[in-house]
Amino acid sequence: MKKTTLFLVSLMLVFLTGCSLEPPEWAKPSTDGDVKDLKIGLSISTLNNPFFVSLKEGVVSEASKQGIEVVVVDAQNDSAKQSNDVDDLIQQGVNMLLINPTDSSAISPVVQTANSLGIPVITLDRSAEKGDVETLVASDNIKGGQMAAEYMVEKLGKGAKVVELEGVPGASATRERGKGFHDVADKELKVVAKQSAEFDRTKGLNVMENLLQGNPGIKAVFAHNDEMALGAIEAIQSTGKNIMVIGFDGNEDALNSIKAGNLTATIAQQPDLIGQLAVKAAVDVREGKEVEKMIAAPLKLVVKE
Repeated sequence: MKKTTLFLVSLMLVFLTGCSLEPPEWAKPSTDGDVKDLKIGLSISTLNNPFFVSLKEGVVSEASKQGIEVVVVDAQNDSAKQSNDVDDLIQQGVNMLLINPTDSSAISPVVQTANSLGIPVITLDRSAEKGDVETLVASDNIKGGQMAAEYMVEKLGKGAKVVELEGVPGASATRERGKGFHDVADKELKVVAKQSAEFDRTKGLNVMENLLQGNPGIKAVFAHNDEMALGAIEAIQSTGKNIMVIGFDGNEDALNSIKAGNLTATIAQQPDLIGQLAVKAAVDVREGKEVEKMIAAPLKLVVKE
């Protein structure tokens, strides 16, 4: 009898949990395909990074041109907060989700929740490991990593000692930029150390200080984003050493640092364009058009002229 009661209570809890994900009737998304009724929920991994600020502005600007409402939430690099934020967007009745995941694995359950409710999901800059995503709008991160390593080989020659500052563990951009870099570096360079600084400038400074102490003779640093690269430069400058630093993103601070002769180079993305392309993809999905599973925004290597 006790087992039966426990089973019924458990079943009720599962039922209630499932029901809590359903938006109220007034907030349920329209699915009639009319773009003028499109309401986009945009979840950004962090707005404490110029790259993602530009990405958000690209979304908002393109949506405004097309008369589309956008609700923006900032996950503050907290994957649990991001999941809650997306649940809140669903409760507010968005009928399209644009998600820039903090963690590609952790975001998967809410992507699957959106799938079950018939809300299309588009990811920006980073992918989701599970769930159905209409398209990923991003730069070719693997190619960008390769570009960084190839530039090091060109300028330093084969066998140069280099280190790598990795992004947030679990983020697809971290994996892909690292893969591209190692596709070349493992054959042409000597990667003596790599460590995560979580795409953060201050952490980039602290991690680089440690790497410098433990690895004499470093000739170059590849950072998975510009914020970490700029932190690494601060650490290097305090030692008086001349070490090449290559970042990834092409944000304003990085471009200014290149002009000043501090940052060597950056693999420049176009975050505002990523945002614009995501909104255009959202419109296509809303109108029932097919979209590519991956929409790529061009990259370019930027160095001092």
